[in-house]
Amino acid sequence: MARLTILEYPDPRLRTKAQPVAVFDAELKQLVADMFETMYAAPGVGLAATQVNVHRQVLVADMSENSDQPLVLINPRILEKDGIQVYQEGCLSFPGIFADVERALKIKVAAQDVDGKEIVLDIEGPLAVCIQHEMDHLVGKVFVDHLSAFKRSLLLKRLEKKRKQSA
Repeated sequence: MARLTILEYPDPRLRTKAQPVAVFDAELKQLVADMFETMYAAPGVGLAATQVNVHRQVLVADMSENSDQPLVLINPRILEKDGIQVYQEGCLSFPGIFADVERALKIKVAAQDVDGKEIVLDIEGPLAVCIQHEMDHLVGKVFVDHLSAFKRSLLLKRLEKKRKQSA
């Protein structure tokens, strides 16, 4: 396994729309393994392939306390949404930056696993937030896109200040 480089905002590659996965092979399994290693090391709870400059519809997530509930969704699509929740989100592409984002409380997601088998999951709460966040990456959206222009501006100024302090 290998740790991958996570793209950081404002890298324009984060705006690339991911392509569907058509081939389910050893290379895909290696990508997924590398993404999990990268996500756990960061540390994070979700990672989209777009964030590691691979523009394929692959995301990984694990919100368990012991990092023992890995979830892989390939070519994910939301079939149903229900309810609303506001959750404080962060993002590995925006280190140290957090903001309240409104998303669906419950989602029904259809996807494929690493072998290409169709799966359908009913997900709610924080994991639903995570999946929606990572799916945004696959279409070139980032979580600050959900904020007002004013809040987004404040957050991006804070991000720039953090970068200058750590440089």
